[in-house]
Amino acid sequence: MSKYKAVIFDLDGTLLYTLEDLKNSANYALEKHGMATCSLHEVQYRVGNGVQKLMERCVPDGLDNPLFEKVFSDFKEHYKIHCNDNSGPYDGIPELLDKLKDNGYKLAIVSNKFMAATKELADLYFKDTIDVAIGETKDIRKKPAPDTVIEAMKSLGVTADECIYVGDSDVDINTAKNSGMPCICVEWGFRTRKEQEEAGGTIFAQKPGDIFNIVESSKQ
Repeated sequence: MSKYKAVIFDLDGTLLYTLEDLKNSANYALEKHGMATCSLHEVQYRVGNGVQKLMERCVPDGLDNPLFEKVFSDFKEHYKIHCNDNSGPYDGIPELLDKLKDNGYKLAIVSNKFMAATKELADLYFKDTIDVAIGETKDIRKKPAPDTVIEAMKSLGVTADECIYVGDSDVDINTAKNSGMPCICVEWGFRTRKEQEEAGGTIFAQKPGDIFNIVESSKQ
């Protein structure tokens, strides 16, 4: 059997395509306050460190802008309602999670998306397979700090050497490293393989089914 007991997943760009809804909510808030909107490509390279950081990168002068808090609040309110307008699992992800679950693996999501949206999307798409879903909260450091991963491990009842992490960015690679576990880098997400290699990624999945094979190939 595999030495791993649990697989911990990033959410955006790994399990779910979410860029369109993030862009739309960001642009709704920006337009409301007379600010220039962002392209899908710009949003793609501004995500990964939580929605506040996304909006800091979208709002002119970021936190120094006196309207920042209002723009950020409008973004959050809009996204709570519209976080699933155009989002959905990547092809092959539901089948992957079913297969992992059927083979006895515990599964978790750890995201820098705020907690309410993380739980809503996890419940909507992965209710029968994901055991734990943790998003950003004020009282715990977000990725790449290991804190949210540690919380997930506690809930799953596993240790770092029993887990493998799956993500699509430098944030995820560093999260896995800081948590003491290997990282499977996916090639369909928000960062290219080259960008992930430059960030230190060494294990790659071209398609969701590869993740199962990688996890299973590590035998005790």
